[in-house]
Amino acid sequence: MAVLPIATVGHPELRIVAKEVTREELASAEVQQFIDDLVETMRHANGAGLAATQVLRHQRICAIEVDNNPRYPYKPRVPLTILVNPVLTPLNDDFFANMEGCLSVPGIRGEVKRHTRIHVKAWDRHGNDIEHEIRGLTACTYQHEVDHLDGLLFLDKVVDPSTLTTWDSFNQFHHDAFVERAKALVAKHGS
Repeated sequence: MAVLPIATVGHPELRIVAKEVTREELASAEVQQFIDDLVETMRHANGAGLAATQVLRHQRICAIEVDNNPRYPYKPRVPLTILVNPVLTPLNDDFFANMEGCLSVPGIRGEVKRHTRIHVKAWDRHGNDIEHEIRGLTACTYQHEVDHLDGLLFLDKVVDPSTLTTWDSFNQFHHDAFVERAKALVAKHGS
């Protein structure tokens, strides 16, 4: 496995919409190796997720995993999940004002409104169908990663620019209030 370089804001390829993956492509040794590298890169960077576009691969593949993540200690655990060709559908009009960060936007966080319940339809890394409902803070993570596959960064969805903050300022001035709200969301939805 290899740790891949992660593109940062301003890199034009972060704006490319990723292409769907065929079952034949997904089954190839090359794409399976890429998925292993994507996971290794996400873990190395302490990400809660990583999309293929962030490592300059324009296929609709992303990885999500939260397990004692030092960047997001308040997030509920999510087992390693590979989404191929994901389609997300909102299931309600309930939103959470999530303070998001991103490996492609180092050092900055900002508030993004995310649906609290979504339906996910995708393939796993072996081409098996995935179809289920995701709720709460985990739903926010899924939406963030799939946005990358559509050439979007969380910065594009920040409604109020005054919420933008450095990680240090977030930790000093906003952390406790946000974690309280995040824990309430997790308690409400179980994730």
